[in-house]
Amino acid sequence: MTARPLGIVGVGNMGLAMALRLRDLGRDVRVRDIDAAREGLAVAAGARRAATAAELASRCELVVVAVVDAAQTEDVLFGADGAAAAMRPQACVVLCPTIAPASTEAIAARLAAIGVDAIDAPMSGGPARARSGTMSLMVACPDRVFARWRPLLESLADPVFRIGARVGDGARTKLVNNLLAAVNLAGAAEAIALAGRVGLDPARTLDVIERSSGQSWIGSDRMRRAIAGDLAPRAHTTLLAKDSALALAMAEAAGVAPRLGTLAAKTFAAAVDAGRGDDDDASLLAFVRELDRSNP
Repeated sequence: MTARPLGIVGVGNMGLAMALRLRDLGRDVRVRDIDAAREGLAVAAGARRAATAAELASRCELVVVAVVDAAQTEDVLFGADGAAAAMRPQACVVLCPTIAPASTEAIAARLAAIGVDAIDAPMSGGPARARSGTMSLMVACPDRVFARWRPLLESLADPVFRIGARVGDGARTKLVNNLLAAVNLAGAAEAIALAGRVGLDPARTLDVIERSSGQSWIGSDRMRRAIAGDLAPRAHTTLLAKDSALALAMAEAAGVAPRLGTLAAKTFAAAVDAGRGDDDDASLLAFVRELDRSNP
C-alpha cells in the first residue's frame, strides 16, 4: 500500500468510522466534511482536516467518497473546489455512497477522462462494523485497479466482495441488497407491532423470531433497539427510502416491478412524509404502530 495520505470526504457515521479505522492502523488520514463538528470528531481522533475537497485530493493518492447521494458525490468531485481536478494521474476514487448504477458509471467515466481510477464500492454493515473493519464492500472495478488497492480495501472491510470488473455492478448489487433490507425491516416492524396488538410481549416475540424462520439481521438489529427505546440515529430513515426508490427505478429499467419491494418503498416514503426522515430507521416500529392506531 502507498504511504501517502488517504482522504475521506464525508465523515458522517460511516465515513468517520472508516477514518477511525484507518487511524487505528497507523495511516495518515485527511478528512473533509461540510459539517465542522464531524470534522472535529475526526481531528480529535488524529485525522487532519482539509479546507476543501481539492486540498485533500492534492495530497492523497486515494480518496474515499462517503457522502449520501449522487448529487453530493458529483459536487465533492466536480463542483467548486472539487477533488477530481486536484488529483494526480493514476490516483483513485472509492465511491461508497448508494447511488444509481448509471450515476456510478457516469462519474467513473469522467474520472477516467482525466486519468483517475474509480472503484465502485458501496458499503454495508453500519458504523460499528465499519469501525472494526468488519463491514462489507461490494467492489466492481478493473482487475488492475483491484489488484493495486486490494490490501487497503481489505483493511477497511471483511468481507470484500469482488463483484466483477464492470463499474456499476457494485451499485446494482447494493440496490438489490437494500431493497431486500427494506422489505425485511418493514416486515419486522409490522410483525412486532402485530405482536403487541394481540397481547404478546414484543421482546419475547423477537427472542423467538431470532431463533426461528422469521429472523433477519436488520429486523433483529432494529427491532431490538426500537423495543429498548434506543433510537439514537445510526441509519436515518431517509437512506432506505432513497435506496428502495433507486432499486425500484433500476427494476423498472429492467422491465421488472417487484411487488413486495414496492410496498416496502411506499412504507419508507410514508415514514419520511410523516416527519421521520431524520430519525433512525428503527423508528419504523413506532410509525407502523401509529398507522395501526389510526386504522383500528
